[in-house]
Amino acid sequence: MKKLGRIWTLIAVMIGLSGVLAGCTTVTQRANKVDKWSQIEKKKKVVVGLDDSFVPMGFRQKSGKLVGYDIDLARAVFKLYGIKVDFQTIDWSLNVTELHNGTIDLIWNGFSITPQRAKQVAFSDTYLNNDQVLVTLKKSKIKSFADMQGKVLGAQTGSSGAQDIDAHPKLLKDRIKNHEAVTYDSFTNAFIDLNVGRIKGLLIDSTYANYYVKHQAHPEDYRVTVGNFPKEKFAVGLRKGDVTMRRKINAGLKQLAENGTLEKINEKWFGKKVDTPLLDSK
Repeated sequence: MKKLGRIWTLIAVMIGLSGVLAGCTTVTQRANKVDKWSQIEKKKKVVVGLDDSFVPMGFRQKSGKLVGYDIDLARAVFKLYGIKVDFQTIDWSLNVTELHNGTIDLIWNGFSITPQRAKQVAFSDTYLNNDQVLVTLKKSKIKSFADMQGKVLGAQTGSSGAQDIDAHPKLLKDRIKNHEAVTYDSFTNAFIDLNVGRIKGLLIDSTYANYYVKHQAHPEDYRVTVGNFPKEKFAVGLRKGDVTMRRKINAGLKQLAENGTLEKINEKWFGKKVDTPLLDSK
């Protein structure tokens, strides 16, 4: 009887597991097929997921106010359609999951186009180009990727930089201690460890690195090194089924580029030196 009971328990577990897997498949299939623009237009609200510590793309000031380049850009695009943007802080490593299950409608937060992500989400047109750079303290005397030999490297969990480390092992992965980066839930925590010496280098987006270093009390203490990782493209991440919203966002970005709004947002957050393909095509 005990053996029979164990068999029935195993069958119940397998049925439950198959139900969970079927549910996951259904969520993904829905995300790939359903166009939700009419619902968003009716509610006049769209929800954007972000890591709210990613300066200068989307972050909180000491007062708690959410500001940033992507915050301004998203609001400007949807203002054209009379739609309010709500921003939802998410675990960045779960951004695609949150998008597929409907917790958020968009990933708009320095989101790089990568082959891995392109299998799961659709992307808008590129609105900003970016590099992965190595940030170190000058006192560590690390002046190149090669100088990271045997040293501890940090990266953000789920970031394109973390993906690049694995995709191009000869550049850093084969050199660093344990051949693995120490990963963090946010770059804020990673910089804390860099500053106290727990890690010797941090692979990070150039947009974040340049802004962070510039706003430190002693920016001269840091070194930002560009390596040979491929140049990255920032775009908005969407469910593959949201064809209409993708078209609306692309049209909105183009309109902002033509009417001068994009240039103003660029200058506000980055100054004059901005690699923006939307303006290059004007």
